Amino acid sequence: MNVHAGIGYEDQWFYSGGQKLQGRFFGTYTRPRAVAVLHGATGVPQRYYARFARWLAEARNIACLTYDYRDFGSSARGHVKRSSATLADWGVHDQQAARDHLRGLVADVPLWVIGHSLGGMMLPFQKDLDQIDRVIAVASGPAHVTGHPFPYRVFAAAYWYLFGPPAVYFAGYMPGRRLGFGNDIPAGVFWQLRRWCTTRGFVATDIGTQLPMPDWNGVTAPVKVVAVRDDMLIPPHSVWGLLDFYRHAQKTQMVVDPDDYQLASIGHIGPFAKANRAIWADLIA
Repeated sequence: MNVHAGIGYEDQWFYSGGQKLQGRFFGTYTRPRAVAVLHGATGVPQRYYARFARWLAEARNIACLTYDYRDFGSSARGHVKRSSATLADWGVHDQQAARDHLRGLVADVPLWVIGHSLGGMMLPFQKDLDQIDRVIAVASGPAHVTGHPFPYRVFAAAYWYLFGPPAVYFAGYMPGRRLGFGNDIPAGVFWQLRRWCTTRGFVATDIGTQLPMPDWNGVTAPVKVVAVRDDMLIPPHSVWGLLDFYRHAQKTQMVVDPDDYQLASIGHIGPFAKANRAIWADLIA
């Protein structure tokens, strides 16, 4: 157990199918108030969530597991070009494995799922949903290329139809770093996300093929759905589409407005950034 800023953390290794994933456990194993698995957004490494996870453990006594999806971040085992990972692998199998691993680390306390973007959408495709005691989905929802506000809609259309596909064809993966908008991700992740975001019905296009049949009624725990007012990627009206994913849950909605916290902006990625920690208590309230 390492100690940083007054709270302990421990590196974790676990398997999703045959893929070895790396995570980090923040907090104590001895009777925390709850445990939370934090499922990250597409292309966002677990290190980004470390300060929030540490705060959650230290300030709220909620132990937290962060991790990286297969073939990404600290879970990468070679060049991303060689990865066969899909978004379904990340959102269904890896998320399930992380939740199962956390339950194995600490039992007999409430289990929370905190999801950012992709991290909040995929529970209906997973198992053992009755074991979840609370869900907090932040900036998460079924996005479509026509649903973004202008001028971001122009960029999104260009990304999916103009420069994204050729970049992946030539590189063999999405070279986000080279293009200047995020981290590199596997080709399979890009192509599946592109299909979802440019097809009416979003994930419905892959149900029964790349995705298992969902249980839209499976989550009965309280679900808090959080939108960010200045989120151009998944704006509030797209976030509210997530409510249909949790049909039998007790649902609450929240809009985070940067002005209410004297913040210049938050955006899609920003809710878990250190600079925006003023919103954290309200995210989990």
